[in-house]
Amino acid sequence: MAEGEIESIRAILSSKPRPIGWEQRRQRLDEVGSIWPVADDVELRTVGCGDVAGEWSLSPGADATRVLLYFHGGGYCSGSIASHRRLVTEAGRAAGISTLAIAYRLAPEHPAAHDDAMIGWRYLRQQGIDARNIVVGGDSAGGNLTIALINALREANEDLPACAWLISPWTDLTMSGKTLESKDHIDPIIHRGYLVELADAYAPTSLDRRNPLLSPLFSVLAGFPPTLIQVGSAETLLSDSTRFAEAAAEANVATTLEVWPEMIHAWPLWNAGLTDARLALKSAGQFMKRRLLDRVP
Repeated sequence: MAEGEIESIRAILSSKPRPIGWEQRRQRLDEVGSIWPVADDVELRTVGCGDVAGEWSLSPGADATRVLLYFHGGGYCSGSIASHRRLVTEAGRAAGISTLAIAYRLAPEHPAAHDDAMIGWRYLRQQGIDARNIVVGGDSAGGNLTIALINALREANEDLPACAWLISPWTDLTMSGKTLESKDHIDPIIHRGYLVELADAYAPTSLDRRNPLLSPLFSVLAGFPPTLIQVGSAETLLSDSTRFAEAAAEANVATTLEVWPEMIHAWPLWNAGLTDARLALKSAGQFMKRRLLDRVP
């Protein structure tokens, strides 16, 4: 069943020519990401988080005192709360907690995603949410933002979240992963040329892309909180996940790596029509529950 379902998702993704230009790409990601609407029983609330917008979600029975702070993917240049709403809200349901999705500003107009991620964290802390009651997560570029935010908190000796959840994270803007080549023929979304264009829009070539702020694969990870990494076997960014998991494990970080056979980039987005997406969210929810319980004083 899973094989037929993922082929249906591939068909949706390839049903139109690849968009050209930032606005078309943004519209297309919003379109394919929101094919299935949010469940009727989810409560949504828009909120201002300083200089950026956010959206709270709460499913029935969820613990409003514990929060998943989520950063969407899209290579820093596309993606939105709308494109990832179904993913974020169902992740909150699986973990039994509330969620806060952040609408960080997009490159190339506003390459400020890392700053906006910190603004989202500061907002939560200002609401009286203890760090140990927060999970930070994201997919693709949002996974990068998750790692970078936690690294910034570690460097400042601030309290850290209970755990990190990474879906198909883009951890290496130098694009040195071997699977960028070996998986290129089966990945329907991410290709090297596209990544180069995204990286150029967010981090000009004058910058050192090995800087851990841009490429957290090269971070010193000692003291990083427990981390779940979920990635598909059919992704060009597979190496970004496996190499980060190895680096984290070498730094004695409690690391769980799940490689899902046949799954494509950020497949939990389509959880309404994909069994393996729902199972991935269930696994992530269990991980978050365990780690939040571990941090109870």
